[in-house]
Formats: sequence, C-alpha cells, structure tokens
Amino acid sequence: MTKAELVDEVSRISNLAKKDAETVVQTVLESIVDSLKKGEKVELRGFGSFRIRSRQARQGRNPKTGIMVKVPAKRVPYFKPGKELRELINEKPDGTPAATAPVTSPASEG
Repeated sequence: MTKAELVDEVSRISNLAKKDAETVVQTVLESIVDSLKKGEKVELRGFGSFRIRSRQARQGRNPKTGIMVKVPAKRVPYFKPGKELRELINEKPDGTPAATAPVTSPASEG
C-alpha cells in the first residue's frame, strides 16, 4: 500500500475530503518521525512500536574495490510489530488462527 492509497482509504472510511484525509495521514507520519528524532518510543497499541537503535561505527569494505572504509555511527529506526498485528497477519482467511508446529525439545526425542 502506498501513501496515496492510504489517504484514499482514510478518506473513504471516514467520509473526509481527500485533502483532509491527506492532512491527517501526513500529521500522523510527521508526529512519528518527530518523536523518533527526539529519541522517544512510539507505541501504537494493537499495531506495534517504533524505536531508534544506535549502530556503532565500524570498518566496512567497498564491494566494488575491496578497499576498507569507515562506516560512521548512526541511529536507525526499528519497528516491532505488536502481538495483535502478528496474530492478524498469521490467521487463516476464514479468521481462525494459523496452526503452529509443535515445539519439541531434544530431551523428548527418543
């Protein structure tokens, strides 16, 4: 789904003008980005959470030339899906939960 498709869906479901739906979607996305820039965690119950992870500086290699290069430290966004989202994605089309393989421990194998 693209941002434009999301705007169309919000407009359709909420009976808002497309321009108003676009403002709503843009405001939500900007709020998430602003919070992450401040180092805050964004948690949307039933959906998931956005966090920032710090990556340390490291030595990398240019794949084309093979020359060692310094990769600077950086902060990267990370999304962790919530339990409800994981369950919804994994359910069967008829709405029943997907079967999971039984977990066996090495001790229980004969």
